Amino acid sequence: MKKIINRAEDAVNEMISGLVAANPELVDSIPEKRIVYRKQLNKKKVAVITGSGSGHEPDQLGFVGKGMMDAIVAGPVFAAPTADAIYEAAKLTAGNQGVLFMVKNYTGDRAQFSMAAEMCEMDGIKTKTVMTDDDVAVKDSTYTAGRRGICGAIFGYKVVCAKAEQGADLETLVALAERVNANTRSMGFSLTSCIPPAKGTPIFEIEDDEIEIGIGIHGEPGRERMKWQPADILIENIVKNILEDLPFRASDEVAVMVNGLGATPTMELYIAYRKVAEMLDAAGIKTFRSYVGNYCTSLDMAGCSVSLLKLDEEMKTLLLEPIEIPLHIF
Repeated sequence: MKKIINRAEDAVNEMISGLVAANPELVDSIPEKRIVYRKQLNKKKVAVITGSGSGHEPDQLGFVGKGMMDAIVAGPVFAAPTADAIYEAAKLTAGNQGVLFMVKNYTGDRAQFSMAAEMCEMDGIKTKTVMTDDDVAVKDSTYTAGRRGICGAIFGYKVVCAKAEQGADLETLVALAERVNANTRSMGFSLTSCIPPAKGTPIFEIEDDEIEIGIGIHGEPGRERMKWQPADILIENIVKNILEDLPFRASDEVAVMVNGLGATPTMELYIAYRKVAEMLDAAGIKTFRSYVGNYCTSLDMAGCSVSLLKLDEEMKTLLLEPIEIPLHIF
């Protein structure tokens, strides 16, 4: 293993330190809790917080700032943050309007955010939690109760945080977050495994000529493992599953995300997007806005995922609201 790290156990903290040093006007941190928070907090609005294991950057570390998250709580690589750290983030950011936790559907994250919500309520901080479960590949796994939350969660971050910035109350934001989640579908595939710094070896084994279809963002198994296929066949496979699941129909208007898993060249992501666009056009589905790049990675895994959000007029407006975050990818 060759990585640009010092000690594996320091990698997450040093990453956070570097992000803050590079963006001192936008974010600050509480290093011992691995909390990154918006530098100019607005406590007159609902605070929106998320968190999960590290290794998926820029999700969620890069999505803190005006118009996006008020704070995120980072766990160790591929492991949930602690309830205590989540509670501290809530205390730091919450005003009288309360806190919304936006959480991907993984067992560890659910448990820690649930405990944090109980701690907040005991302290008089009103909280609500919305789970994201956009992955169509696998209904249940050892990491989840129900579908997994993957890259489609980012559509929810953008839409809901924009609405929070406008002053919407907690109940309105919960309803909007649930509506976005209900209309988001995602699926991905991997060409290679990834190497967590502390492990030093691939998290799972896959042959050079194999592809895992429906992979999870922590290396969880997907629907099937198959031999390599050309890009168009791979993309057709996952997009077909996405379109059939909601289902998406002719005349729908969507936001599209083709997301790299960490080691996928930009060239290949645009080859993938080309096929996605072709399929949407053939289905009579209109693309309102597209996103191509690394949004929710899996360390150094090669592969990609596709996410579609069926839009209504409110979502379209909120997607276009300006933001100020460390990474200029929206």
